[in-house]
Amino acid sequence: MTRAGSGAASPRQPTLRQLRTYLALVEAGGVAAAAQALHLTQPAASQHLRELESIFGVRLLDRARGRTVPTAAGDAIIEPSRRALAAIADAMAAAAPYASQAVGRVRLGTGATACIHLLPPVLRAVKQAMPGLEIIIVTGNTEEIVRRIEDGDIDIGLVTLPHPIGRGLHVEKLLADPLVALLPVEDLPAGAATRPAITAAELKRWPLILYERGGATRRVIDAWLGTAKVLPNIIMELGNIEAIKVLVGLGLGASILPGLAVRTPVPGAIVRPLRPVPNRHLGTVLRKEKILSPGLRLLLREIRALGQR
Repeated sequence: MTRAGSGAASPRQPTLRQLRTYLALVEAGGVAAAAQALHLTQPAASQHLRELESIFGVRLLDRARGRTVPTAAGDAIIEPSRRALAAIADAMAAAAPYASQAVGRVRLGTGATACIHLLPPVLRAVKQAMPGLEIIIVTGNTEEIVRRIEDGDIDIGLVTLPHPIGRGLHVEKLLADPLVALLPVEDLPAGAATRPAITAAELKRWPLILYERGGATRRVIDAWLGTAKVLPNIIMELGNIEAIKVLVGLGLGASILPGLAVRTPVPGAIVRPLRPVPNRHLGTVLRKEKILSPGLRLLLREIRALGQR
């Protein structure tokens, strides 16, 4: 029987380098691309994989149609590996204030509309208060941003709510952003420009150019139309609200957009309120165990101030 403290070797454990290489192999689909992304030689990347498979005692990757794909065991370790790397990133962030209070990095995920129309004064205030802070902005829909926060790729999200949120995340609702109708001037019926609000039934007279399906904003729009039992004539679905504004201004159709996106005049179009008012909400999302670095704390404070303006 082996006694405690007798010097018996403990089971081998994977290193962060091996896990990082494995995730790169899964993402890249091949050794060459993964090695290049990690600035490794191909033999070194292959060695990391062999070591990892030896430690776990199972095969982690297979070849299929010219790509490297995870086995069932390989799939099982992807999320734990991501969490391990995210935990190290958090540990580094926790130590950073003791090394320097003047520099840092924050990764912010948000939608294109908030990035263009809401965040510029926030980012300016943060950079003035902490010039050495690097702010990386990632745009995408709410589902994508939330997933990347869970994976540790993004520190904080400013996203459209409501959205299903995992128990490991903290959500803080900040402000309401009512949706409005954007109507083409050249196809405007008499009195529409001065009408207090437009209903879903009245909006049916125009072909609609809407934001693409799958996003939280589009779900709010579809729910509003569905409540009114209106079957819209949707002729285009785009992922870029700025492009939608241009197309409406050219007279190609009408749209339903966040009020935040049409605070300034749109050439060739007018903005009218909707009745009843469909609201989307903007809020922040963070991992509950996320350690707030000085830079992240500063950014969060400025974003929270948006709800008080």
